[in-house]
Amino acid sequence: MIRPLLEVVALTPGDAKGATYGGADRIELVSRPDLGGLTPDLETIQAFRAASDLPLRVRLRLRDDYSSTGGELTRLIGLAQTLLDEGVDGFTFGFVSPDLDVDVSLTRALGDALGGAPWTFHRAIDHVLNRQHAYGALRAMRGLDGILTAGSARGMEFGVEDLCRDAAADEELARLIIAGGGLRAEDVPWLARAGVRAFHVGASVRPGRSPKAYVDAALVRSWRTLVDDSVAAAL
Repeated sequence: MIRPLLEVVALTPGDAKGATYGGADRIELVSRPDLGGLTPDLETIQAFRAASDLPLRVRLRLRDDYSSTGGELTRLIGLAQTLLDEGVDGFTFGFVSPDLDVDVSLTRALGDALGGAPWTFHRAIDHVLNRQHAYGALRAMRGLDGILTAGSARGMEFGVEDLCRDAAADEELARLIIAGGGLRAEDVPWLARAGVRAFHVGASVRPGRSPKAYVDAALVRSWRTLVDDSVAAAL
């Protein structure tokens, strides 16, 4: 059995120990979680890379919405190339057009500029009007290996049923889905039965769910056990 993916959101280098000892497979490093996650500064990225050997993905997002411009795209491409040189393994990003569809041209341009480095389309997917159309637009993009989604812009509580239905109906999509965005313990077995094999946690691995608290190894371990057991039971 292929080990299911457990991705943990990190905010500072202080989160490295808890994520590593708790059994996380991968880190997504972001800043400003109150704005949905922006690109951290270079010093934070360098310090985290020095503190952890876990695969590291960095959020490429410079504004607090899911739009962008050609000029900003140029900045993001330059930033991504710098971060690849710093040892970053991949990225998370995504753009939504004014008519609430995936902004295919911007998203493809950034993905193609990464030279084959892997990337996740983040929860911008939860803000489109037609998810099925969005899934179809993303599948063929170079480097895409995951779609982070809660099934709803309001979070997993409101989207888990739709997410399970989508995954169960489409095995290829199930392999791309990374379930996250208010993920609850009770959601995991249902998602696993639907074929989801990747899970993303943030506040739930911090004491008191506080962004001021470091990622806690015991909390990560509890999610590790839950994910592994749920996927094993679903096979």
